[in-house]
Amino acid sequence: MSMNSINTNMSAMVALQSLNRTSDELAAVQKRVSTGLRVADAKDDGAAFAVAERIRGDMAATTSANQQLGGMKGLLAVTSAALQNVSSSLVKLKELTVKMADSAISATQRDQYHAQAKEITKNIKSYIVDASYNGNNILNEPIVPSMKVISNGSGDYYSFNTYKAITNIYDNISLSGSYTRTDASLAISATGGISTAVNNTLMQLNNFGSYANYIDGQINYNKAIIDAQESGMGALIDADLAKESARLQALQIRQQLGTQALGIANQSPQVLLGLFKG
Repeated sequence: MSMNSINTNMSAMVALQSLNRTSDELAAVQKRVSTGLRVADAKDDGAAFAVAERIRGDMAATTSANQQLGGMKGLLAVTSAALQNVSSSLVKLKELTVKMADSAISATQRDQYHAQAKEITKNIKSYIVDASYNGNNILNEPIVPSMKVISNGSGDYYSFNTYKAITNIYDNISLSGSYTRTDASLAISATGGISTAVNNTLMQLNNFGSYANYIDGQINYNKAIIDAQESGMGALIDADLAKESARLQALQIRQQLGTQALGIANQSPQVLLGLFKG
């Protein structure tokens, strides 16, 4: 094929093909730089994109589980705070009951102690009834014997026992505002109402503290899993921006040179006009 043709300019065709390839590469690099991703969609790398989407789903599920655990953490914190107040009140009530067990006190003193005891028992019941978080109360005679919460992105559950604090704590001391000397003596004995209420309260403080520790540990573990998943996904699909920046500059120069080369190639048919000048 003759190269001296105005119908077919091979130099221009070669230059245009090279410029198109450079433009395609430049568009790909610009996409990586703008998104920060080597694999932004299935078109870039279908297999890697599919793996990344699965990991994103796992991360979203684990994040959702942590949100639910956060809610349960709040409920347990409120429950523990209520039991701590109950425990402090029981200490005061026991102190009063010891005084009521003394036969040497006057009737007026006993009446005063009764009034104080009634106020303390009223507060204890209030702490139990008011221990609600997001509409849940696991102390005020709960219907369900245990609570369940999603603990991870795989759908596993963590369950713990609720507690009927009115029955097991308050009912044991509800009559303290009318204790006789004999009643008071029995109440502070090893098996008496106040001793039982104290023991039950301390036992549940320990139990709910253990539940809260598990929730905290699971939240931190889930966060570590999310970090590991994110790191692995980053290694799979993130772009090396330092490398892409260098490529971007090189391709921009290639594009400029390609444009100039195409311009020169398109000017070559003009040389043929000189053959027809007299």
